[in-house]
Amino acid sequence: MDRVSRQSRVAKLPPRERILDAAEELFSREGIKAVGVQAIASRAETTKMALYRHFATKDALVEEWLRIVAADYTAAFDQLETAHPDDPRAQIVGLARFIADGLPEISHRGCPFINSIAELPDRAHPARRLIEAHKAGQVRRITGLCARAGLPDPDEAAAEITFALEGAQVSAQNGSIEHVGERLMRIVEAVLDRHSALKAAP
Repeated sequence: MDRVSRQSRVAKLPPRERILDAAEELFSREGIKAVGVQAIASRAETTKMALYRHFATKDALVEEWLRIVAADYTAAFDQLETAHPDDPRAQIVGLARFIADGLPEISHRGCPFINSIAELPDRAHPARRLIEAHKAGQVRRITGLCARAGLPDPDEAAAEITFALEGAQVSAQNGSIEHVGERLMRIVEAVLDRHSALKAAP
């Protein structure tokens, strides 16, 4: 986006949203620790004082940014549940497709959760706790879908699917595997097929 068009878009946002928009851009591009409050305020075309009126600390801003990222994943789950209310398998495959479709962006900018955990070694950090709670909730939701699909060991199936989803994002970020999205879809389908076959076995 060129500078003029970005300025036009930013000018239309309320101050809090401008700050979050700037933080998202800078944290994704440069990392949490490398970006100072002044840089965020300048990018948001506001002042440090105004930023602190909305976010008491930089840590609070990081936490809110990651809360928004997590909400996007939760919304994807919710939309799939609405679209396929009686088809848990379709919901799982749809989630894999959602992840696969987002891999090109991750390959350029990295996964916000992976990047943030690397920069937040203290597990007591509010943003770190938010990430862990989000990921645990995602696993519980996948496990519930596997159970609804009638898979005999939903915990194991959910673990395998989670490994595939998380591994695909890491592989896209480090560039180690080609055609990551296509392979992710095949792996998730294969996991579901294998566990479904176990259900049918005598």
